[in-house]
Amino acid sequence: MTMPEAGVLRRFVAHLDAPGRAPIGVSDRGERRGLRVETLLVLGLSLGASAIGSILSIIEKLTRPVPLAAQTTSMNNSQTPDRPWLDLAYQLVNIALPLVAVLLAIYLLNRIHRPSLDVRAGRFIGFDRRRPGSDLVRGLGLAALIGIPGLGFYLFAKAIGINTQVAAANLTAVWWSGPVLVLAAIENAVLEEVIMVAYLFTRWRQIGWSWPLVIGVSAVIRGSYHLYQGFGGFAGNIVMGLVLGLVYARTRRVLPLVICHAILDTVAFVGYTVLRSRGVSL
Repeated sequence: MTMPEAGVLRRFVAHLDAPGRAPIGVSDRGERRGLRVETLLVLGLSLGASAIGSILSIIEKLTRPVPLAAQTTSMNNSQTPDRPWLDLAYQLVNIALPLVAVLLAIYLLNRIHRPSLDVRAGRFIGFDRRRPGSDLVRGLGLAALIGIPGLGFYLFAKAIGINTQVAAANLTAVWWSGPVLVLAAIENAVLEEVIMVAYLFTRWRQIGWSWPLVIGVSAVIRGSYHLYQGFGGFAGNIVMGLVLGLVYARTRRVLPLVICHAILDTVAFVGYTVLRSRGVSL
């Protein structure tokens, strides 16, 4: 690394850890161990469990007698397609229950080793309504930055045989399918960005992890719970995690990440439904 590059890196890190931005660290070894256990429990109740299921799913797909690229991964499926009102209840419950982990994470940040004594956790992680305009603009920009290359990478990964065909939405054609898909996209965005970025970044920095380790581990976990789609989904989501992690580390606001993720998933879910209704397949 050259001297100018080292200087840029030092200024970047200094900005990340400036007074008022860095969470209050935990120095006691026992308390640090407690926070590590806490993060494992939160992950076990949420996206860590999804990662384990996803790893088992890719193993099952790889051991089938058909190539990975010839397989289809189905998402957002109807539970009782012949009984639409019961199906709607299933969909809404499946959207609401994962958000309990988000509430738990914010509760823990507020009650146990608060990262800041001056502001509550929602404001500290940038999950509030203080900057609606800039959050929206930044979220839209991130969605364009990630979404357009992401679609190209998905098509490339499928073409070279390392990813499945992803059927992103498979609800029955009823009046509520569109709104439910949008709600599912928002739920995914809130769950992933608040847990994987805002909560884990805060806790891991409190126990003394370096910024590269924090961002890298979070990105790998993000990729792992997308393995059910194939290795393209795994790699693509690692890159997405690195980009969003760097943005959060710089801005310390998670809401733009939530907006970005919600837009990407809404376009994927609703767009797939529209294309499928017209006989187009990606």
